[in-house]
Amino acid sequence: MISVPRSLLLALGALFSAYHVILGIYSLDVPRSPWPTIVALVLYAIATVASLWPVERVRMPDWMAAFDLAVSIMLPLLVTSQLDPSVDNGYATWYVAAVGTLMTIAAARRQLVAAWVGVIVLAVQTAVWAGPFALGTLGVIGSIVWVAIAHTLTAALTTAAREARRYAQAEREAAAWQAAQDAHLFEGRMRLAQTNRIAAPMLRRIADRGGALTDEQRRECRMLEAAIRDEIRGRMLLTDAVRVAVQRARARGSVVTLLDEGGIDELDEPTRDRVLSRLAEAVAASKADRIIARTAAEGSAVAVTVVGLREPEGTEHVENTDDLEVEFWLEIPRT
Repeated sequence: MISVPRSLLLALGALFSAYHVILGIYSLDVPRSPWPTIVALVLYAIATVASLWPVERVRMPDWMAAFDLAVSIMLPLLVTSQLDPSVDNGYATWYVAAVGTLMTIAAARRQLVAAWVGVIVLAVQTAVWAGPFALGTLGVIGSIVWVAIAHTLTAALTTAAREARRYAQAEREAAAWQAAQDAHLFEGRMRLAQTNRIAAPMLRRIADRGGALTDEQRRECRMLEAAIRDEIRGRMLLTDAVRVAVQRARARGSVVTLLDEGGIDELDEPTRDRVLSRLAEAVAASKADRIIARTAAEGSAVAVTVVGLREPEGTEHVENTDDLEVEFWLEIPRT
């Protein structure tokens, strides 16, 4: 796509506007009194400079559009008040092209209502002053056509910009989705490698013994199974310190469950290390029969909740957690 520099468009608009001012000055001897025309030239120059002044915002402010519209209405009234509509006034009707140029600038800067009102008022004033046939001879139709072209181009550019933003958003979403898929794939491979590292020695030992394991080896297998489950369900809750604390808790007979539901994914590394260090300390210090660590929901002030449950005296292997006694309840804050 070929893009035209904005400075070039501003320069062209300034040249067209300056040309109308030169024509107005050149024809000052035609009106009965030059002063209304001089006032019109000054107003037109001010409105044009204000409209073409380079700013970051493309859309013209509403107050400036109102000022340009007021100027476009005053120009024909000021100039034609000193002209005879029954004769050929030559370049003294410069105001027609000037209003068309000013309203075209307004349309290009997305003030379409003001632009159309301006040229419609120009057409009505011209028809009342010099008759409907003057719309063609004075160039009013040409001014209307220029505003129509500016309107069409502005609408097309607005639609193109909207579609470009939509495609850019879709591209960002696609890139984010691809990044998430790559991250999930990488994490899956990492978890698989971690699981293989943990389980492979024991699996080879089971294969070598033909499945005939001692009680100690069976207990070690259950410990490995729990460690593998932690790698799958614990995710971000796992650090070396947490792994060691959980392994020691299981070695002394505790049942430890780690559940990461994504509540700490957005934490930065130092904050996550602080939270998980506190988790490792809680697991290491607990004597509970069952320990459950779960991440809190996103947006919560709590990062991780840790619960220690103890079986009542005189009972063992209680399946229903409602029958267990709470040894401790710990909420680790995010900050």
